[in-house]
Amino acid sequence: MAVEELQSIIMRCQILEEQDFKEEDFGLFQLAGQRCIDEGHIEQLLEIIQNEKNKVIIKNMGWNLVGPVVRCLLWNKDDGKRKYYFLMLDLLVKLCNPKELLLGLLELIEEPSGKQISQIILLLLQPLQTVIQKLHNNKAYSVGLALSTLWSQLSLLPVPYSEEQIQTDDYGLCQCCNALIGFTKPFVEEVINDKENSLEDENEKLKDELLKFCFKSLKCPLLTAQFFEQSKEAGNDPLRCFASEIIGFLSAIGHPFPKMIFNHGRKKRTWDYLEFEEEEDKQLADSMASLAYLVFVQGISIDQLPMVLSPSYLLQFNMGHIEVFLQRTEESVFSKGVDLLENGLLRIEDNGLLHQYLEIKSFLTVPQRKKSLAMLQLYINKLDSQGKYTLFRCLLNTSNHSGVEAFIIQNIKNQIDVSLKRTHNNKWFTGPQLISLLDLVLFLPEGAETDLLQNSDRIMASLNLLRYLVIKDNEKDNQTGLWTELGKIENNFLKPLHTGLNMSKAHYEAEIKNSQENSQEVQKSKDLCSVTVGGEEIPNMPPEMQLKVLHSALFTFDLIESVLARVEELIEIKTKSTPEENIGIK
Repeated sequence: MAVEELQSIIMRCQILEEQDFKEEDFGLFQLAGQRCIDEGHIEQLLEIIQNEKNKVIIKNMGWNLVGPVVRCLLWNKDDGKRKYYFLMLDLLVKLCNPKELLLGLLELIEEPSGKQISQIILLLLQPLQTVIQKLHNNKAYSVGLALSTLWSQLSLLPVPYSEEQIQTDDYGLCQCCNALIGFTKPFVEEVINDKENSLEDENEKLKDELLKFCFKSLKCPLLTAQFFEQSKEAGNDPLRCFASEIIGFLSAIGHPFPKMIFNHGRKKRTWDYLEFEEEEDKQLADSMASLAYLVFVQGISIDQLPMVLSPSYLLQFNMGHIEVFLQRTEESVFSKGVDLLENGLLRIEDNGLLHQYLEIKSFLTVPQRKKSLAMLQLYINKLDSQGKYTLFRCLLNTSNHSGVEAFIIQNIKNQIDVSLKRTHNNKWFTGPQLISLLDLVLFLPEGAETDLLQNSDRIMASLNLLRYLVIKDNEKDNQTGLWTELGKIENNFLKPLHTGLNMSKAHYEAEIKNSQENSQEVQKSKDLCSVTVGGEEIPNMPPEMQLKVLHSALFTFDLIESVLARVEELIEIKTKSTPEENIGIK
């Protein structure tokens, strides 16, 4: 019945001119064709499509059958008629109006979600490419529309983060990336071959669309994609291969990565004519950071880099890209910023990074965002003396983290030690410059009210630095300026610390007494109780664990008090002894 109905519609349309086809005819043709497919009359439908007499009808109306055929291929995978579905799809792609077919295929690609996304993309990429190649007008627009639609769907798929996930490729992202390269290559080659073509304007538009696609691909999936050393040599990492192809496309269409990376961030960029919106411009920063990582850390196409560029110059340009990575919270992205920074620093000799680079905002802000103290140490090692000094001041003013501040104070001690051992003292870590730095170290942020437990790492590091200065610098020499500032140090640091220790110890001793008095009742009721430590309540803790916490805090205070007493003892010895007596102090 469905076949007869379709043949009846076709017979009526065969006597009409192409421009006389009515909307009603399109609808009836689609319904009858759909029923033929649903009822399994595939071979008869194929004969109708292949009939030369129906060529004009199929050209104008046949694209409506693509959707039903594609759905059969996706959902009826065990159907014995699959070969007929494939043959019908090929015929429709060959015979139908390419403009209508393009829109129909893109609508089909946009339909699915989850794992079905990759299935329909892998099925329709080749037909989509064939259809676009048949379009002679506005091909650049069609390529851009197709790539944008494909990328939008691919960006919904989760990016695999382990080698096992890459191998299993459950959502098909890796397969799609590989297939997408094959889809795009002919259009890249067209740009290359048409450089001398008279259609220069259309060629430029096609280049723009390909460039946008490359930018988007660098952001997703490549910004978050993980790359593995064991896959590097074997070439079996599909996402690495995808990255390599994308960078190759950039060079092929006239945008080699050195020009891309080193122009990004300047007031006038070579791709300003693309007219990125504000959100797209932010995405562009992500894309450029991703490109820098792929080149400098993964080494993809790094042979294109001019050999004359100095390590400091490369690091300067990469700092902006590093900052983009380190602003992100995802570990997979953040770690790339650390890797890119490490890669740049390792190229530079110790003390070889000039302090002038710290005038670039990124050089000061990046170290504050890093979690790795080892990387921070590497960064410090590369800076010259003035750079180290500037960075120390910045971090002491902004870190608000006792552990990081203690780390910086230890580095200050190391630089003072290096300076005192040189024939000519380093002005940045002796005398007035050092005193300015010590003002940030040897003080309590809130005087005697400072939370000593929370700031214990910083306080211990400060006391150890002061002890070192008292031992190494005699009052007569006063190379560090310590002895001139001793009165201020006592008022701003030592005396408030004494008071704070007394207050803190009294508080915790009272807490211990209360905890011990209440412990028997708590144990009888099997309840958990809370304790206040450092101004914050710690709930749901057994009494014995509470006592351990409180005693640990008291031990910390005793340790600080012990070092403080030793420092004051050394100061007293130094201020009352003769130079000859100082020789025995180590």
